[in-house]
Amino acid sequence: MSTAISVEHISKQYRLGQIGGGTLAGDINRWWARLQNKEDPYLKIGDAERIQNEGETIWALRDVTFQVEKGRSLGIIGRNGAGKSTLLKILSRVTAPTSGLIKVNGRIASLLEVGTGFHPDLTGRENISLNGALMGMSNSEIKKNFDAIVDFAGVGDFIDTPVKRYSSGMYVRLAFAVAAYLDPDILIVDEVLAVGDAAFQKKCLGKMGDVVQDGRTVLFVSHNMNAILSLCKSCLWVDQGKIVDSGTSQQVVGSYLQQMSSGKGSRGSLAAAPRFKKNLQGLDVVEYELLGEHSETITEVNTGGLATLRLVCQVSRPLSGVVAAINFFDASGHLLNRTNNRTVGQADFNLPVGRNHLDIRLQEVPLLPGVYRLSVAFQDSSAGYYDWLDQAIELEVVDRRENSIRLIPDVDNGSVYIPISFEMSNTREVTNRLANGDEKVIR
Repeated sequence: MSTAISVEHISKQYRLGQIGGGTLAGDINRWWARLQNKEDPYLKIGDAERIQNEGETIWALRDVTFQVEKGRSLGIIGRNGAGKSTLLKILSRVTAPTSGLIKVNGRIASLLEVGTGFHPDLTGRENISLNGALMGMSNSEIKKNFDAIVDFAGVGDFIDTPVKRYSSGMYVRLAFAVAAYLDPDILIVDEVLAVGDAAFQKKCLGKMGDVVQDGRTVLFVSHNMNAILSLCKSCLWVDQGKIVDSGTSQQVVGSYLQQMSSGKGSRGSLAAAPRFKKNLQGLDVVEYELLGEHSETITEVNTGGLATLRLVCQVSRPLSGVVAAINFFDASGHLLNRTNNRTVGQADFNLPVGRNHLDIRLQEVPLLPGVYRLSVAFQDSSAGYYDWLDQAIELEVVDRRENSIRLIPDVDNGSVYIPISFEMSNTREVTNRLANGDEKVIR
Protein backbone atom coordinates (compact mmCIF):
# COMPACT_ATOMS: atom_id res chain seq x y z
CA MET A 1 0.00 0.00 0.00
CA SER A 2 1.35 3.43 -0.93
CA THR A 3 2.22 6.08 1.63
CA ALA A 4 -0.08 9.11 1.93
CA ILE A 5 2.02 11.08 4.45
CA SER A 6 5.64 10.63 5.42
CA VAL A 7 7.02 12.76 8.28
CA GLU A 8 10.77 12.60 8.86
CA HIS A 9 12.43 14.20 11.90
CA ILE A 10 10.09 17.19 12.06
CA SER A 11 10.85 19.86 14.68
CA LYS A 12 9.19 23.21 15.32
CA GLN A 13 10.62 25.96 17.51
CA TYR A 14 8.81 29.09 18.71
CA ARG A 15 10.16 32.16 20.44
CA LEU A 16 8.32 33.28 23.55
CA GLY A 17 7.44 36.85 24.44
CA GLN A 18 6.75 39.86 22.25
CA ILE A 19 8.18 39.49 18.76
CA GLY A 20 6.87 42.58 16.99
CA GLY A 21 4.79 45.65 17.70
CA GLY A 22 2.61 45.23 14.67
CA THR A 23 3.95 48.39 13.01
CA LEU A 24 7.38 49.78 12.23
CA ALA A 25 6.73 52.76 14.52
CA GLY A 26 5.79 50.39 17.37
CA ASP A 27 8.96 48.36 16.94
CA ILE A 28 11.09 51.54 16.91
CA ASN A 29 9.40 52.86 20.08
CA ARG A 30 9.93 49.55 21.85
CA TRP A 31 13.60 49.42 20.75
CA TRP A 32 14.18 53.03 21.94
CA ALA A 33 12.61 52.31 25.34
CA ARG A 34 14.84 49.26 25.74
CA LEU A 35 17.96 51.32 24.98
CA GLN A 36 16.98 53.75 27.76
CA ASN A 37 16.28 50.89 30.21
CA LYS A 38 12.62 51.86 30.31
CA GLU A 39 9.58 49.64 30.49
CA ASP A 40 7.98 48.44 27.26
CA PRO A 41 5.49 51.22 26.35
CA TYR A 42 3.07 48.66 24.85
CA LEU A 43 3.12 46.17 27.73
CA LYS A 44 -0.28 45.45 29.21
CA ILE A 45 -0.89 46.09 32.89
CA GLY A 46 0.02 43.01 34.94
CA ASP A 47 2.11 41.45 32.18
CA ALA A 48 5.51 42.76 33.28
CA GLU A 49 6.79 39.23 33.85
CA ARG A 50 6.45 38.55 30.12
CA ILE A 51 9.56 40.67 29.50
CA GLN A 52 11.57 37.94 31.17
CA ASN A 53 10.51 35.55 28.40
CA GLU A 54 11.79 37.83 25.65
CA GLY A 55 14.07 35.82 23.40
CA GLU A 56 13.39 32.48 25.10
CA THR A 57 12.44 29.58 22.85
CA ILE A 58 10.28 26.50 23.15
CA TRP A 59 10.20 23.35 21.04
CA ALA A 60 6.58 22.61 20.15
CA LEU A 61 7.74 19.51 18.25
CA ARG A 62 11.03 17.68 18.51
CA ASP A 63 12.24 15.01 16.05
CA VAL A 64 8.82 13.60 15.11
CA THR A 65 8.83 10.75 12.58
CA PHE A 66 5.92 8.60 11.35
CA GLN A 67 4.12 7.42 8.22
CA VAL A 68 0.46 7.07 7.29
CA GLU A 69 -0.54 4.66 4.57
CA LYS A 70 -3.16 5.62 2.00
CA GLY A 71 -6.71 4.82 3.06
CA ARG A 72 -5.86 4.57 6.77
CA SER A 73 -7.16 6.61 9.70
CA LEU A 74 -4.69 7.84 12.31
CA GLY A 75 -5.73 9.22 15.70
CA ILE A 76 -3.48 11.69 17.49
CA ILE A 77 -3.92 12.09 21.25
CA GLY A 78 -2.16 13.91 24.07
CA ARG A 79 -2.59 16.60 26.67
CA ASN A 80 -3.32 20.22 25.86
CA GLY A 81 -0.11 21.88 24.70
CA ALA A 82 1.51 18.58 23.73
CA GLY A 83 2.08 19.70 20.12
CA LYS A 84 -0.82 18.00 18.33
CA SER A 85 -2.27 21.11 16.71
CA THR A 86 1.19 22.34 15.72
CA LEU A 87 1.77 19.04 13.93
CA LEU A 88 -1.51 19.37 12.01
CA LYS A 89 -0.73 22.97 11.06
CA ILE A 90 2.60 21.86 9.62
CA LEU A 91 0.95 19.04 7.68
CA SER A 92 -1.69 21.50 6.40
CA ARG A 93 1.07 23.96 5.38
CA VAL A 94 -0.29 26.66 7.67
CA THR A 95 3.17 26.97 9.20
CA ALA A 96 6.58 25.64 8.22
CA PRO A 97 8.72 23.31 10.31
CA THR A 98 12.00 24.51 11.77
CA SER A 99 13.66 21.35 10.50
CA GLY A 100 12.71 18.03 8.97
CA LEU A 101 10.99 16.76 5.83
CA ILE A 102 7.35 16.09 4.95
CA LYS A 103 6.17 14.14 1.91
CA VAL A 104 2.46 14.29 1.03
CA ASN A 105 0.84 12.22 -1.69
CA GLY A 106 -2.50 13.83 -2.50
CA ARG A 107 -4.67 16.86 -1.91
CA ILE A 108 -5.22 17.89 1.72
CA ALA A 109 -8.38 19.35 3.22
CA SER A 110 -8.03 20.46 6.83
CA LEU A 111 -10.36 21.67 9.55
CA LEU A 112 -8.17 23.09 12.28
CA GLU A 113 -10.37 25.75 13.86
CA VAL A 114 -14.03 26.72 13.66
CA GLY A 115 -14.59 28.46 10.35
CA THR A 116 -10.97 28.30 9.21
CA GLY A 117 -10.73 30.20 5.92
CA PHE A 118 -14.23 31.65 6.16
CA HIS A 119 -14.75 35.35 5.54
CA PRO A 120 -17.29 36.67 8.09
CA ASP A 121 -18.90 39.14 5.69
CA LEU A 122 -19.53 36.55 2.98
CA THR A 123 -22.60 34.34 2.96
CA GLY A 124 -22.51 30.60 3.48
CA ARG A 125 -22.96 30.10 -0.28
CA GLU A 126 -20.04 32.42 -1.08
CA ASN A 127 -17.80 30.81 1.54
CA ILE A 128 -18.41 27.36 0.08
CA SER A 129 -17.22 28.64 -3.29
CA LEU A 130 -14.27 30.47 -1.70
CA ASN A 131 -13.10 27.46 0.31
CA GLY A 132 -13.52 25.15 -2.66
CA ALA A 133 -11.37 27.43 -4.80
CA LEU A 134 -8.71 27.64 -2.07
CA MET A 135 -8.60 23.84 -1.97
CA GLY A 136 -8.07 23.70 -5.73
CA MET A 137 -11.55 22.66 -6.77
CA SER A 138 -13.08 23.68 -10.08
CA ASN A 139 -16.44 25.45 -10.32
CA SER A 140 -18.04 22.30 -11.71
CA GLU A 141 -16.81 20.22 -8.76
CA ILE A 142 -18.09 22.80 -6.26
CA LYS A 143 -21.51 22.92 -7.94
CA LYS A 144 -21.66 19.12 -8.02
CA ASN A 145 -21.22 18.88 -4.23
CA PHE A 146 -23.01 22.08 -3.22
CA ASP A 147 -26.41 20.58 -2.35
CA ALA A 148 -24.80 17.74 -0.38
CA ILE A 149 -22.69 20.21 1.60
CA VAL A 150 -25.69 22.37 2.51
CA ASP A 151 -27.82 19.34 3.42
CA PHE A 152 -25.10 17.84 5.62
CA ALA A 153 -24.49 21.15 7.43
CA GLY A 154 -28.20 21.73 7.95
CA VAL A 155 -27.95 25.46 7.22
CA GLY A 156 -30.17 25.60 4.14
CA ASP A 157 -32.37 28.35 5.57
CA PHE A 158 -29.33 30.52 6.25
CA ILE A 159 -27.14 29.74 3.25
CA ASP A 160 -27.48 33.30 1.92
CA THR A 161 -26.83 34.89 5.34
CA PRO A 162 -23.36 36.27 6.21
CA VAL A 163 -21.57 33.67 8.33
CA LYS A 164 -20.70 36.27 10.97
CA ARG A 165 -24.31 35.86 12.08
CA TYR A 166 -23.94 32.07 12.42
CA SER A 167 -23.66 30.42 15.81
CA SER A 168 -20.44 28.52 16.53
CA GLY A 169 -22.32 25.26 15.90
CA MET A 170 -23.53 26.42 12.47
CA TYR A 171 -20.02 27.62 11.68
CA VAL A 172 -18.39 24.28 12.41
CA ARG A 173 -21.13 22.29 10.65
CA LEU A 174 -20.63 24.21 7.42
CA ALA A 175 -16.83 24.20 7.73
CA PHE A 176 -16.72 20.43 8.25
CA ALA A 177 -19.15 19.79 5.40
CA VAL A 178 -17.00 21.83 2.99
CA ALA A 179 -13.81 20.01 4.02
CA ALA A 180 -15.39 16.55 3.84
CA TYR A 181 -17.40 16.89 0.60
CA LEU A 182 -14.78 18.47 -1.62
CA ASP A 183 -13.20 15.06 -2.22
CA PRO A 184 -9.81 15.45 -0.48
CA ASP A 185 -7.26 12.65 -0.65
CA ILE A 186 -6.30 13.45 2.95
CA LEU A 187 -8.72 14.88 5.55
CA ILE A 188 -7.16 16.49 8.65
CA VAL A 189 -9.51 17.27 11.54
CA ASP A 190 -8.51 18.94 14.80
CA GLU A 191 -10.62 18.97 17.98
CA VAL A 192 -13.38 21.16 16.55
CA LEU A 193 -16.26 18.69 16.54
CA ALA A 194 -16.77 19.35 20.26
CA VAL A 195 -18.57 22.55 19.22
CA GLY A 196 -21.36 20.59 17.58
CA ASP A 197 -24.13 18.72 19.36
CA ALA A 198 -24.09 14.96 19.94
CA ALA A 199 -26.12 14.17 16.82
CA PHE A 200 -23.80 16.22 14.62
CA GLN A 201 -20.68 14.66 16.16
CA LYS A 202 -22.08 11.22 15.34
CA LYS A 203 -22.83 12.41 11.81
CA CYS A 204 -19.25 13.71 11.39
CA LEU A 205 -17.70 10.48 12.65
CA GLY A 206 -19.85 8.56 10.19
CA LYS A 207 -18.73 10.83 7.35
CA MET A 208 -15.06 10.42 8.28
CA GLY A 209 -15.62 6.66 8.30
CA ASP A 210 -17.07 6.93 4.79
CA VAL A 211 -14.00 8.92 3.69
CA VAL A 212 -11.77 6.07 4.90
CA GLN A 213 -13.99 3.47 3.19
CA ASP A 214 -13.55 5.39 -0.06
CA GLY A 215 -9.79 4.81 0.17
CA ARG A 216 -8.87 8.25 1.52
CA THR A 217 -6.75 9.10 4.53
CA VAL A 218 -7.91 10.71 7.80
CA LEU A 219 -5.84 12.31 10.57
CA PHE A 220 -7.97 13.00 13.62
CA VAL A 221 -7.01 14.85 16.81
CA SER A 222 -9.47 14.45 19.68
CA HIS A 223 -9.75 14.23 23.47
CA ASN A 224 -12.73 11.91 23.00
CA MET A 225 -11.16 8.48 23.35
CA ASN A 226 -14.37 6.75 22.24
CA ALA A 227 -14.25 8.65 18.95
CA ILE A 228 -10.58 7.72 18.47
CA LEU A 229 -11.27 4.04 19.18
CA SER A 230 -14.30 3.87 16.88
CA LEU A 231 -12.75 5.69 13.92
CA CYS A 232 -8.99 5.07 14.01
CA LYS A 233 -7.19 1.75 13.88
CA SER A 234 -3.81 3.36 14.56
CA CYS A 235 -2.87 6.06 17.03
CA LEU A 236 -0.02 8.39 18.00
CA TRP A 237 0.46 9.67 21.53
CA VAL A 238 2.24 13.05 21.56
CA ASP A 239 3.61 14.63 24.74
CA GLN A 240 5.93 17.64 25.10
CA GLY A 241 6.48 17.70 21.35
CA LYS A 242 7.61 14.08 21.05
CA ILE A 243 5.93 10.80 20.12
CA VAL A 244 5.58 8.82 23.34
CA ASP A 245 3.87 5.77 21.85
CA SER A 246 2.42 4.54 18.57
CA GLY A 247 0.53 1.44 17.54
CA THR A 248 -3.04 0.20 17.59
CA SER A 249 -5.58 2.64 19.04
CA GLN A 250 -6.64 0.15 21.71
CA GLN A 251 -3.10 -0.23 23.01
CA VAL A 252 -2.07 3.44 22.79
CA VAL A 253 -5.29 4.82 24.28
CA GLY A 254 -5.03 2.33 27.14
CA SER A 255 -1.49 3.43 27.94
CA TYR A 256 -2.43 7.10 27.67
CA LEU A 257 -5.41 6.83 30.02
CA GLN A 258 -3.34 4.90 32.54
CA GLN A 259 -0.65 7.58 32.54
CA MET A 260 -3.15 10.45 32.66
CA SER A 261 -4.30 9.68 36.18
CA SER A 262 -2.28 11.10 39.05
CA GLY A 263 -2.72 7.92 40.99
CA LYS A 264 -5.47 5.56 42.02
CA GLY A 265 -6.99 5.55 45.43
CA SER A 266 -6.65 7.48 48.60
CA ARG A 267 -4.76 10.76 48.26
CA GLY A 268 -2.15 12.55 46.24
CA SER A 269 -0.62 15.78 45.04
CA LEU A 270 -2.22 17.56 42.09
CA ALA A 271 0.54 20.11 41.55
CA ALA A 272 1.73 18.39 38.36
CA ALA A 273 -1.69 17.12 37.19
CA PRO A 274 -2.78 17.75 33.57
CA ARG A 275 -4.59 21.08 33.31
CA PHE A 276 -6.45 23.15 30.79
CA LYS A 277 -5.13 26.66 30.33
CA LYS A 278 -6.16 28.99 33.17
CA ASN A 279 -7.25 32.56 32.46
CA LEU A 280 -7.74 33.66 36.09
CA GLN A 281 -5.26 33.78 38.96
CA GLY A 282 -5.78 33.35 42.68
CA LEU A 283 -6.60 29.66 43.20
CA ASP A 284 -4.67 26.42 42.66
CA VAL A 285 -5.86 22.90 43.46
CA VAL A 286 -2.88 21.23 45.11
CA GLU A 287 -4.08 17.99 46.77
CA TYR A 288 -6.96 15.55 46.96
CA GLU A 289 -8.13 12.84 49.34
CA LEU A 290 -10.86 10.21 49.05
CA LEU A 291 -12.83 9.64 52.26
CA GLY A 292 -15.33 6.99 53.26
CA GLU A 293 -18.63 7.14 55.10
CA HIS A 294 -16.92 7.71 58.47
CA SER A 295 -14.28 10.20 57.15
CA GLU A 296 -11.66 7.45 56.91
CA THR A 297 -9.21 7.45 53.98
CA ILE A 298 -10.26 4.88 51.37
CA THR A 299 -8.76 3.56 48.13
CA GLU A 300 -11.97 2.51 46.39
CA VAL A 301 -15.69 3.26 46.39
CA ASN A 302 -18.53 0.78 46.66
CA THR A 303 -21.34 0.76 44.11
CA GLY A 304 -24.31 2.45 45.77
CA GLY A 305 -22.13 3.55 48.68
CA LEU A 306 -21.13 6.92 50.10
CA ALA A 307 -17.83 8.72 49.59
CA THR A 308 -16.33 12.20 49.76
CA LEU A 309 -13.73 13.72 47.46
CA ARG A 310 -11.81 16.36 49.41
CA LEU A 311 -9.91 18.96 47.39
CA VAL A 312 -7.27 21.23 48.94
CA CYS A 313 -7.10 24.66 47.27
CA GLN A 314 -4.39 27.24 47.81
CA VAL A 315 -5.98 30.70 47.57
CA SER A 316 -3.68 33.72 47.16
CA ARG A 317 -6.33 36.49 47.30
CA PRO A 318 -9.90 36.76 48.60
CA LEU A 319 -12.32 35.32 46.05
CA SER A 320 -16.08 35.61 45.81
CA GLY A 321 -18.66 33.93 43.61
CA VAL A 322 -16.52 30.84 42.94
CA VAL A 323 -18.24 27.95 41.11
CA ALA A 324 -16.96 24.41 41.73
CA ALA A 325 -17.54 21.70 39.11
CA ILE A 326 -16.80 18.00 38.71
CA ASN A 327 -16.95 15.82 35.58
CA PHE A 328 -17.07 12.01 35.51
CA PHE A 329 -15.47 10.01 32.67
CA ASP A 330 -15.32 6.29 32.01
CA ALA A 331 -12.10 4.42 31.22
CA SER A 332 -12.42 5.31 27.52
CA GLY A 333 -12.66 9.03 28.23
CA HIS A 334 -16.42 9.26 27.56
CA LEU A 335 -18.19 11.93 29.60
CA LEU A 336 -20.75 10.41 31.98
CA ASN A 337 -21.83 13.45 33.97
CA ARG A 338 -21.03 17.15 34.43
CA THR A 339 -22.16 18.83 37.66
CA ASN A 340 -21.43 22.03 39.58
CA ASN A 341 -22.71 23.54 42.82
CA ARG A 342 -25.34 25.57 40.95
CA THR A 343 -26.88 22.55 39.21
CA VAL A 344 -27.54 20.97 42.63
CA GLY A 345 -29.04 24.20 44.01
CA GLN A 346 -26.12 25.38 46.13
CA ALA A 347 -24.74 28.93 46.36
CA ASP A 348 -21.34 29.97 45.02
CA PHE A 349 -18.37 30.01 47.38
CA ASN A 350 -16.46 32.88 48.99
CA LEU A 351 -12.88 31.85 49.75
CA PRO A 352 -10.41 33.58 52.10
CA VAL A 353 -6.65 33.61 51.57
CA GLY A 354 -4.91 30.37 52.58
CA ARG A 355 -5.66 26.65 52.28
CA ASN A 356 -9.32 25.88 51.70
CA HIS A 357 -10.93 22.44 51.70
CA LEU A 358 -13.81 21.61 49.38
CA ASP A 359 -15.71 18.40 50.13
CA ILE A 360 -17.63 16.92 47.19
CA ARG A 361 -19.99 14.32 48.64
CA LEU A 362 -20.90 11.41 46.39
CA GLN A 363 -24.30 10.12 47.49
CA GLU A 364 -25.11 6.49 46.65
CA VAL A 365 -22.44 6.25 43.95
CA PRO A 366 -24.38 5.38 40.76
CA LEU A 367 -21.49 3.60 39.02
CA LEU A 368 -20.90 -0.04 38.17
CA PRO A 369 -17.52 -1.60 39.06
CA GLY A 370 -14.66 -0.20 37.02
CA VAL A 371 -12.11 2.58 36.85
CA TYR A 372 -13.32 6.15 36.31
CA ARG A 373 -11.58 9.51 35.97
CA LEU A 374 -12.61 12.82 37.43
CA SER A 375 -12.02 16.35 36.21
CA VAL A 376 -12.47 19.21 38.67
CA ALA A 377 -12.70 22.92 37.94
CA PHE A 378 -13.09 26.23 39.73
CA GLN A 379 -14.45 29.22 37.82
CA ASP A 380 -16.08 32.58 38.38
CA SER A 381 -19.56 33.68 37.36
CA SER A 382 -18.32 34.89 33.96
CA ALA A 383 -16.96 31.39 33.11
CA GLY A 384 -13.30 32.33 33.52
CA TYR A 385 -11.25 29.52 35.05
CA TYR A 386 -9.09 29.71 38.17
CA ASP A 387 -8.06 26.07 37.77
CA TRP A 388 -9.26 23.13 35.66
CA LEU A 389 -7.71 19.69 36.16
CA ASP A 390 -8.25 17.36 33.20
CA GLN A 391 -9.15 13.77 34.24
CA ALA A 392 -6.52 14.05 36.96
CA ILE A 393 -8.09 11.86 39.65
CA GLU A 394 -8.70 8.14 39.24
CA LEU A 395 -11.64 6.55 41.02
CA GLU A 396 -11.99 2.78 41.35
CA VAL A 397 -15.49 1.46 41.98
CA VAL A 398 -16.06 -2.06 43.34
CA ASP A 399 -19.20 -4.00 44.24
CA ARG A 400 -19.29 -5.38 47.77
CA ARG A 401 -23.03 -5.14 48.34
CA GLU A 402 -24.78 -8.05 50.00
CA ASN A 403 -26.62 -10.20 47.45
CA SER A 404 -25.13 -8.03 44.68
CA ILE A 405 -25.88 -8.80 41.07
CA ARG A 406 -23.08 -10.63 39.31
CA LEU A 407 -22.37 -8.85 36.06
CA ILE A 408 -22.49 -10.85 32.86
CA PRO A 409 -18.88 -11.83 32.02
CA ASP A 410 -17.29 -10.74 28.74
CA VAL A 411 -20.18 -8.33 28.11
CA ASP A 412 -20.17 -4.55 28.28
CA ASN A 413 -22.47 -3.91 31.22
CA GLY A 414 -22.22 -0.14 30.87
CA SER A 415 -21.17 2.32 33.55
CA VAL A 416 -24.31 3.44 35.39
CA TYR A 417 -25.80 1.66 38.40
CA ILE A 418 -29.62 1.83 38.36
CA PRO A 419 -31.24 0.34 41.48
CA ILE A 420 -34.13 -1.76 40.14
CA SER A 421 -35.82 -5.01 41.12
CA PHE A 422 -37.56 -7.80 39.22
CA GLU A 423 -40.78 -9.61 40.14
CA MET A 424 -42.46 -12.32 38.10
CA SER A 425 -46.02 -13.65 38.53
CA ASN A 426 -48.28 -15.94 36.52
CA THR A 427 -51.83 -15.02 35.49
CA ARG A 428 -53.54 -17.04 38.29
CA GLU A 429 -51.43 -15.38 41.02
CA VAL A 430 -52.16 -11.89 39.69
CA THR A 431 -55.90 -12.65 39.49
CA ASN A 432 -55.99 -13.91 43.07
CA ARG A 433 -54.04 -10.94 44.37
CA LEU A 434 -56.37 -8.52 42.55
CA ALA A 435 -59.38 -10.28 44.05
CA ASN A 436 -57.88 -9.82 47.51
CA GLY A 437 -57.29 -6.09 46.89
CA ASP A 438 -53.49 -6.19 46.74
CA GLU A 439 -52.58 -2.52 46.34
CA LYS A 440 -49.14 -3.31 44.96
CA VAL A 441 -50.69 -5.11 41.99
CA ILE A 442 -53.25 -2.35 41.44
CA ARG A 443 -50.51 0.26 41.35
